[in-house]
Amino acid sequence: MTATKELDTDVEQTKAESRRTEPGLLAARYRLPTLGIVLVITLLAFEAMSIGTVMPVVARELHGLALYGWSFSSLLIASMLATVLAGGWIDRVGPARPLLTGLAVFVAGLVIAGAAPTMWMLVVGRTVQGLGSGLALVGVYVMVARVYPDSLRPRVFAATSTAWVLPSLLGPGVGGLIAEHAHWRWVFLGLIPLVVPATLMLVPALRTIAPNDPQEVVPARRGRVTAAFAAAIGAGGVLYAVDALSWPSLPAAVLGLAGLGWGLPRLLPAGALRLRRGVPTTVVMRGLLAGAFFGTDVFIPLALTSLHDFTPTQAGMVLTVGALGWSAASQYQGRSRRPRTFFVLTGSVLVTTGVVVASVALQVSGWWAAPAWIIGGAGMGMALSSLSVLILNQSPVEEQGVNTSALQLSDTLGSSLAVGVTGALVTAFGTDRLALGLGVGAVPLVAIAVLAIFAARRVEIRS
Repeated sequence: MTATKELDTDVEQTKAESRRTEPGLLAARYRLPTLGIVLVITLLAFEAMSIGTVMPVVARELHGLALYGWSFSSLLIASMLATVLAGGWIDRVGPARPLLTGLAVFVAGLVIAGAAPTMWMLVVGRTVQGLGSGLALVGVYVMVARVYPDSLRPRVFAATSTAWVLPSLLGPGVGGLIAEHAHWRWVFLGLIPLVVPATLMLVPALRTIAPNDPQEVVPARRGRVTAAFAAAIGAGGVLYAVDALSWPSLPAAVLGLAGLGWGLPRLLPAGALRLRRGVPTTVVMRGLLAGAFFGTDVFIPLALTSLHDFTPTQAGMVLTVGALGWSAASQYQGRSRRPRTFFVLTGSVLVTTGVVVASVALQVSGWWAAPAWIIGGAGMGMALSSLSVLILNQSPVEEQGVNTSALQLSDTLGSSLAVGVTGALVTAFGTDRLALGLGVGAVPLVAIAVLAIFAARRVEIRS
């Protein structure tokens, strides 16, 4: 017994010494990729935080409130398609070309949206942005897996969450100020210069990553592109039908459900729709949490500016505190030794609490949404970073691209469907009964969040 204890002590001491001597994220070999990844996430975060804040202004100026939900859902559906295409592409050629192509396409989308003369054209620009962000995000995830050792991955994802801090502090406020005192178009166009330094930092590390053997990965990818188009068109059909809410839209609903029903089983890990333990449920969890959180998040500025007379800058402050809660919680989980499963479950409970309290607060007093969204953001910071670590740890090297793609697919599909359905419910009641529409729209979001708590218990693989 004594010898066993001594052996255990030696093992723990060895692990501790290894943790002390391992290089950090800013060591010479990791400095440029770390800074580049953080800057890429900063670019995408500024887009999410600032544009989400000014979208009510955009919709009013372009007379496109009916397309408010589509301005978000189109980006997410396109991102869903891009993540599937990126998974197979990355497994064949490595993450370099998909990631850099994604950044270029994202910038093109910013140009189109920033110059849009109508709300429909803005939706087109947002769609192009989604294609670019989908390619770039999967490339970043796989780059983390190929460049960093297992022990540093939680810290990398914590750093990417930290990349939301500056956009969270400045993005909503700056976006609101630009919309009030200059023009909302510059919120899109002003993001473009950020892509240049990010690209320059990533290129050296990307050049060192070799692709997998194509003979090992190509057979497993057959039919995925067709399935991706089917699922993307299916999601669009369902959202169109929900948005129209009329008998003529019934065929679109049927075809949309058929596309999702055929495509999703071919895109997600086997057993995902049945919440099978391990990778399948880990993937589905990302969609549930993203749907519940972002389905609420995108309508907070609309509710605050329309129901409580907030300025765009003030409405952005509520999103800011939520993102800060996200970043702080992600930092905590990145440095904690607790199991990833603990943070997934705890985060799910916090997201559910935040969605419920924020939905009630928006009906009563706008400022009460701020503390509620700190709770919701903290839940996302705990859960999403841990899900990212879990999916990499649970995946063989030759499946990291496709499983990461499935994770992002679940994220974007969950967000797009939740935002689209909520948007249809909100706009169905019209501007005169916006409060009622927001209340009704919150019901499916709460149900999704509760389901996430149940699913969180199934991410762990039991031997």
